[in-house]
Amino acid sequence: MVNTVAFKERLEQILTHYDLNASAFADAIGVQRSSISHLLSGRNKPSLDFVLKVVREFPEVNLYWLLNGRGEFPDSAPVPAKEPKPPLADPRMGSTELVDSEIESIVVFYKDGSFRKFLPSRTK
Repeated sequence: MVNTVAFKERLEQILTHYDLNASAFADAIGVQRSSISHLLSGRNKPSLDFVLKVVREFPEVNLYWLLNGRGEFPDSAPVPAKEPKPPLADPRMGSTELVDSEIESIVVFYKDGSFRKFLPSRTK
């Protein structure tokens, strides 16, 4: 179980280290500003989703340090580089084998329900 008072202190350390106010921090990790306010006031305990968003957005924050104060902040361990994503496979093939074929069309769907279809130019 996470000690709410100690968690609040570690959260304040993160804000100070990155020179962020609560609103900017909330925006950076993609949570409501009130969530940060409730955590800093001790009203709420952190959710797993919240903790994961913090360590995802700020790789120097050690998960174990954030949860229970063990480890260091900022984390002195090297941050692994993000691996490049593999090229997309053709889902019609039912496998993950890469397909070397021409693009037939590209369709962009908009939130209002409309769409736009783009056809590749056939200049060869």
